[in-house]
Amino acid sequence: MFSLPRPALAPNTYAYETQPLVKPTGFREYDARWLFGSEINLMGVQALGLGLGTLIRERGVQPEIVVGHDFRAYSASIKHALANGLMAAGIRVHDIGLALSPMAYFAQFALEVPCVAMVTASHNDNGWTGVKMGVNRPLTFGPGEMARLKQIVLSGAGIARDGGSYRYVPDFPEIYIRDLTDRPKLKNPIKAVVACGNGTAGAFAPRILETLGVEVVPLDCELDFTFPKYNPNPEDLEMLHAMRDAVLASGADVGLGFDGDGDRCGVVDNHGEEIFADKVGVMLARDLSALHPGATFVVDVKSTGLFITDPVLIANGAKADYWKTGHSYMKRRVNESGALVGFEKSGHYFFNTPIGRGYDDGLVSAIAILDMLDRNPGRSLADLKDALPKTWSSPTMSPHCADETKYGVVNAVVKHFEAMQARGDTIDGQKIRDLVTVNGVRVTVEDGSWGLVRASSNKPELVVVVESPVSEARMRDMFALVDGVLRTHPEVGAYNQSL
Repeated sequence: MFSLPRPALAPNTYAYETQPLVKPTGFREYDARWLFGSEINLMGVQALGLGLGTLIRERGVQPEIVVGHDFRAYSASIKHALANGLMAAGIRVHDIGLALSPMAYFAQFALEVPCVAMVTASHNDNGWTGVKMGVNRPLTFGPGEMARLKQIVLSGAGIARDGGSYRYVPDFPEIYIRDLTDRPKLKNPIKAVVACGNGTAGAFAPRILETLGVEVVPLDCELDFTFPKYNPNPEDLEMLHAMRDAVLASGADVGLGFDGDGDRCGVVDNHGEEIFADKVGVMLARDLSALHPGATFVVDVKSTGLFITDPVLIANGAKADYWKTGHSYMKRRVNESGALVGFEKSGHYFFNTPIGRGYDDGLVSAIAILDMLDRNPGRSLADLKDALPKTWSSPTMSPHCADETKYGVVNAVVKHFEAMQARGDTIDGQKIRDLVTVNGVRVTVEDGSWGLVRASSNKPELVVVVESPVSEARMRDMFALVDGVLRTHPEVGAYNQSL
């Protein structure tokens, strides 16, 4: 149907307007991400839709799909190009319009449609676009599906078929909002700063939480796809600091921040202190394991070691399963294992039955945090946080590393620490207690301090996290160790943020 996609084309040329541009590196481990214009064009998006439709047909599932788009200047155009390609492959398209990613996942259940393609750049800078895809609710693509999709698209193996159609689903957000709010209101008064970074969640989050009885203090909830203050990313300190200031100014009980497509929630306590998402996960695990003794929680390798060592979780019989970072990996592990919840340090939480449907939804996460506060009257969020054993943790730090080289660098780092362990080498006088290599390498020494290096799944970056249960100095020691190894690789650039 189309000519073979090209890996590069010059804009403002005849070729750019008549050939599909699809840079191969945009097919990542479980998402598809490109810089729109320079790495993919609209015809390339159509080729992507044709390839996805062909894959759906290959899998033998019902040829129907939900599509939606986030609030970016170009997302609607990209979604319609994708829908054109899907229809060309004979797929019936159900368009829910402007949406959060979890709204699209919910639509698979509400509309009884097996497949989803959500056009979103998530928290990435403007200029980026991408698609979160799945053909088996509530799961999204893993490496196998992405590899096959990449093969179909880049080899021009997409097959055009009759039978495609388009249906716009009017007012679908109302169905989603009713699903989240059809429950009892909170028993106790709670004031919450609701921060959306001018992203898509601003259209929905304040209303949903107000309906549940929350006194909402809106922060940057007006939709503005230029993101005039900062990217909507509650893992970045800039957004967390804005939430802190709003909490302190308003006297709120909690600050809740949502990313660009609404599948993550960041938290600031009543003292204005940001709580990293893995620590919030431990707090929620404590709360939920009291209601569900013996529950299993899947935890990504970037997360705190408290999921194993916390005495309350041990007393409640809770079990921790450390697994690969990435919403697709975590979602699949939670659903296949029957875990109650999956917690990822980035803020993706996966609430399984009876709390959720197994996919990541920042609003479901926010409601779980509010329910935890509601079940603990007289105890502030800071009180609940301070009740945890003390650890010193870094934010997620990401040094630049090109997509073409990042996996090779990580493999070399893994081999470096494996060789150290095999030789019995010590780190600051301590032996290596444990190496977890399911996703990069997480090296833990005898005092429980650890450092992680892995490749980012959706950007040309590495990911570095360190933690110590001993002291801030030990945390900084672990960072110096990990960074020292990375600095032996000239391909590794500057950090986006650091200690």
